[in-house]
Amino acid sequence: MNLNLILLIVSAGYLLGSIPTGYLMGRAKGIDIRQHGSGNIGATNVSRTLGKKYGIFVFACDALKGLIAVRFGIFLSHHMAWNVTTTPETIDVHMMPAAIAGIIGAVACILGHNFPVWLKFKGGKGVATSLGVIFGLVPFAAAIALGLWLAVLFASGYVSLASIIATISVPITVALTARGHDRIPLLAFTTFATVLILIRHTANIKRLLNGTENRFKKSK
Repeated sequence: MNLNLILLIVSAGYLLGSIPTGYLMGRAKGIDIRQHGSGNIGATNVSRTLGKKYGIFVFACDALKGLIAVRFGIFLSHHMAWNVTTTPETIDVHMMPAAIAGIIGAVACILGHNFPVWLKFKGGKGVATSLGVIFGLVPFAAAIALGLWLAVLFASGYVSLASIIATISVPITVALTARGHDRIPLLAFTTFATVLILIRHTANIKRLLNGTENRFKKSK
């Protein structure tokens, strides 16, 4: 087992994920975003505090972090040997499965976003970053989730509700559509990511049930 390969994917994924885009955007505008609104560094709080165009930019950057982390892991799986077995007759080179490498990068990136070392491990909720990694691993499930997110947001006005429903749809879509050897690891990962996002939205879920959750204001 090539631990160097795993460490490289994990390190790159975590460092990418830990780039606090929302925090940096706030600093660029002269504020600490953690001291405004919900105190979260995610795109929703940036949008409410600084404006929608800044929130969209942060969302796109956070999603891009996830996509890059996954594709980098897959790239390494194609170019670095996982194990080399040499016999007098043959040399067998075993490569890490692309899906496994992508999942390792995905998990590291999401954890980096949620628990960035630069901000004392207090980061975002991981919705945009998770969408990015899902696009890198299972684009069809990501497209379904994005469509649901937009539909629920437009219908209800709740970003948190849209995020929760879109997140839950991902492992369901993977379970219904994935085939082959990658199905089980992809289903396990998307289930893990869903549970993590739901945990990070515990307070939002309570406010939704109590009817005190803030709606996302639409532009006039």
